[in-house]
Amino acid sequence: MKKYIFVVEDNEDGERIDKYLVKNIAEHSRENIKKNIDKGNLFINGKVGKPSCTLKSLDSIEIDIYEVGETRTVPEDIPIDILYEDEDIIVVNKPQGMVVHPSPGHLSGTLLNALLYHAKKSSSKSGVTIKIGVVHRIDRDTSGILVIAKNSAAHCHLSKQFALHTINRKYHAIVHNDIANDIGKIDEPIAREVVDNMKRVVDYINGKNAVTHYKVLKRFGKFTYVECNLDTGRTHQIRVHMAHINHPLLGDDLYGSVHTHELQGQVLHAKVLGFIHPTTNEYVEFEKEVPEYFKKLLEEFE
Repeated sequence: MKKYIFVVEDNEDGERIDKYLVKNIAEHSRENIKKNIDKGNLFINGKVGKPSCTLKSLDSIEIDIYEVGETRTVPEDIPIDILYEDEDIIVVNKPQGMVVHPSPGHLSGTLLNALLYHAKKSSSKSGVTIKIGVVHRIDRDTSGILVIAKNSAAHCHLSKQFALHTINRKYHAIVHNDIANDIGKIDEPIAREVVDNMKRVVDYINGKNAVTHYKVLKRFGKFTYVECNLDTGRTHQIRVHMAHINHPLLGDDLYGSVHTHELQGQVLHAKVLGFIHPTTNEYVEFEKEVPEYFKKLLEEFE
């Protein structure tokens, strides 16, 4: 199963949901998408949607797509680092190496498996049914903060904030080479690469708007410790943008990192996440220091 989350943009207002999903989920057939809609796996603004539904700007869409013969995600007793939890949200610190939700090749051991177990355990104690909703994702080898919705209203509220790019997201990373400027802005559109489906590239014809701000925190000669702040949230955005300006992330083989250290993947950590709480309507912000392996690299470079 793979969960897809979208928020309808202004230019998509009035479009039928089935056509919208076929256009935006290229890796699944029209027939398989329809089967999953018919099974009740589609939610629009928290309510079950039908193929004939007409979309409106800023509608929140959530759909679980199951392959033929695939079973639903099962709860698994996996330890998770919960930074905060209330009746509407869970804020977690995802470790490097953990996939956010099941996908081909990663059907178990994911953050979603762990969250479903946590929700089931919490529901049995409180008597209140919790619906886990993954609002956003970070890559398997990126560590750091994620917010999870525990009900449809919270999911819709948070999804719209991500769509409007009002979420405060700060990442820490170590990149190759010495960056010339202490601060900078990368404003380059990103699209899926035609040949390699897993990879993204700067594409001035088919790409979607993507903006990354960076600030140098420390220089180590061959490497630079940076903070990146996102205006948008495209897949692999920091990885693509930093590689585009000749500063690929250390450990990021997909985007040109040289093998200089034994690493699990890119040295990237989602350190700060700030948003408007879906119930209190107050701004809340969470922060988590970089993981131990990241700290050891910084000490080594010192």
